Formats: sequence, C-alpha cells, structure tokens
Amino acid sequence: MKLMIETLHLVNFKALQDVTITNIPQLAVFVGANGVGKTTLFSVFAFLKECLVSNVTKAVQINGGYKELVSREHYGEDILIEIQYRMSISNKERLVTYHLEFGCDEKTKIIVKSEVLSYKRSSYGSPYHFLDFKNGHGYAISNESDFSKPDTELKREVQDLGASDILALKGLGQFSKFTAANEFRKMIEGWHVSDFHIEAARGSKDMSADSDHLNKNGDNLQNVANTIREQYPEVFQKILNKMKQRIPGIGDIKSEVTQDKRLLLEFKDKTFKDPFIDKYVSDGTLKMFAYLVLLNDPNPHPLLCIEEPENQLYPQLLSELVEEFREYTSRGGQVFVSTHSPSLLNATEVDEVFWFKKENGYSSIKRASEDSQIVAYMNDGDKMGYLWNQGFFTGADII
Repeated sequence: MKLMIETLHLVNFKALQDVTITNIPQLAVFVGANGVGKTTLFSVFAFLKECLVSNVTKAVQINGGYKELVSREHYGEDILIEIQYRMSISNKERLVTYHLEFGCDEKTKIIVKSEVLSYKRSSYGSPYHFLDFKNGHGYAISNESDFSKPDTELKREVQDLGASDILALKGLGQFSKFTAANEFRKMIEGWHVSDFHIEAARGSKDMSADSDHLNKNGDNLQNVANTIREQYPEVFQKILNKMKQRIPGIGDIKSEVTQDKRLLLEFKDKTFKDPFIDKYVSDGTLKMFAYLVLLNDPNPHPLLCIEEPENQLYPQLLSELVEEFREYTSRGGQVFVSTHSPSLLNATEVDEVFWFKKENGYSSIKRASEDSQIVAYMNDGDKMGYLWNQGFFTGADII
C-alpha cells in the first residue's frame, strides 16, 4: 500500500512557528538561504521516527531539549505536528489526519497532550476519531474497516500506555486491526532522511554492517551495493547501466572482499586494465553511485528527504538526478529535496518548487505555483533556476 503526505501543518517547531503546506506533490523541492528552515522541515520526519523508536522525551532530548525545539519566545506553549495522507481503506481512498500535540509541565516533563488519528467514514459528516489519546490514556477502534456498522457498534478498546510521553501509535500501530494506525506506523518506519557524506562512504567496511538500506550518511554503501549485486542482480545491472550513461568511462563496478573480510568497491575505467577502489574515485562518481543505489532500492522508502544533493556533483548531472527522483516517485515513493542549486532547479516544474522566507525570526514557506509572475514566465519557457537567480523568489535569500 502506497501512502503519500498531502498536507503538513506545524506549530511552534523551531523556526517553523506556524507553517502549513497543502497539496504536496510526489516530488517537492525546497529552496532558501542557510538557516531559514529547510533542515528543520526534514527534521520533523526524523523526530517522529525517533518518537516511534523510543519515546517523545528521547526525541526531544536529541533535538537539544524542549527549549531548543519549541519556537523562540513560545516556551510554555505546545508543539503541534499534523500530517494528512491518503490511503485505501476497504477499497476506498480516504484522507487520514494524524494530529500530535505535546508540551512540558513546570518540571520540564514531556507530555503528549493529544494524539488523534481520524478520517471520514462516509462522504458526509466530520472525521471520526479512530485513535484518541491524551496524557497516556485513550482508546482505539478495533473494527474501523467494517463500514457496514453504524458508529454505535464500533468497538472501542480503552488503553493505558503507562507513560505520558509514549505514542499510542507505537504500540497499537503494530496490530493490523487498527488499520490506519498500522499503515501510518509502517510509513514512519520507512521514512529516510539522507545527508550523504563522501568520506564516510569511502574505504573498506565491516561485512557485518547493515546492508538492507543505505544509512543517512552513506557509510554502509559497500554493504548495500553488495547485497543488491548478489540478491537483485537485475537491479544492480540497472544501476550499472545508469552509471555508464551518467559518468563517461565507467566500465564496471563490483564489490570485493579483502583478506581481513571487509568490503571494498572497485570502479573499472574502460581506459585502464586495473580498477580503482572507491578510495580514489572522484567525489562526483561516488556520490552519483550512492544516489543510484538509494533511488533503486528494491524495497523503496515511502518518503525520501535528501539534503543538498548538488554538493560534489557536476552541474550537468543534476538534471539527470531530478529524472531519477521522478522515476522513484513513479514507483509510489515521495521525495523531498532541499537545494541551493540553480542547475537542479532548472530541471523542476513550477508545481514542484517551494521556497523559505524568514521574517522576524520565523520562517514561512511559499509555493512557486501560487506566484502568478513565476507561472507566467514558466509558461513562456523560462526555467526555475534562472528565475531564482533573477530574484523572483521574494525573500528566499534573506535571513
């Protein structure tokens, strides 16, 4: 089942003091100066994932504590994260809303004030709460998929979570009878925020390292590539063919096991007999390979957040990388990208681009498709990167 985020509403989350993004496309590209909130937006997804893995207190601590997480001058107020996504329930597409509101008491103890999962049971009426918890107590509907029953016959399971900083989604989302919660939990578990570091990806790696998916910084690239090569040879051949198209001179890529049982990547140059190990290939070559491994994952992530992919990549490769992003979305995934690159923006469409604007210490997010002047220029054949360079993204470069 493919789920896609359609709306994101944030209140008091760092610089995003009151931000709403609606009708989010499958590929969304965010642009803006340093410090305006692009990384903060992506950290929302990492935050929710940590809440699910451990608890809200731990997720807050990772972000420096509540005083650092809550918007400036709003300490004492609650933080709100609200996500709307579409999914099929009983063969009908429904818009599901996940609402999470949390804060801290006078002793700085973290409390989940409200956690609600809701959607309409029919075309009429208000969204029904299928999961509703406050301060660690609440209920969930166990027969939510039986739409033949009236509201009065829905089965409420009352639960005590045992702590006020635990998400009900963490426990109840494990059970398929709580349909929307179960699917949303799996969606969060599959989110991936990529901040690839070239040096972390180079060199031999322990063969026992994680090989299911590429890590955030790419330090297990060799292991993931080796797994794809051995278990999904047709996918690895696809990656290799794309590398040959993107990087002139690439002849072959393979993983080798060293004498001390560690993995290395070897890149074969058509011109030379001996291959180059990944320690000596160019930054751009290694990074393009890493992105192709990420974007051709046999078990793709429902949401990818990729920060500034243009670093170390040749400008002419960026339009091809955008093509790879779109191909990924065609298989059901969703991709959020932050960038400073006009070359990357030149490959985007007007409805895919958003920019950050910061005023009085807080950020807002503007949509290119809602700017009539930008739309008119794009309709005349202009490109987004050129328009950004010419200053049409009002406030995008102002901190």
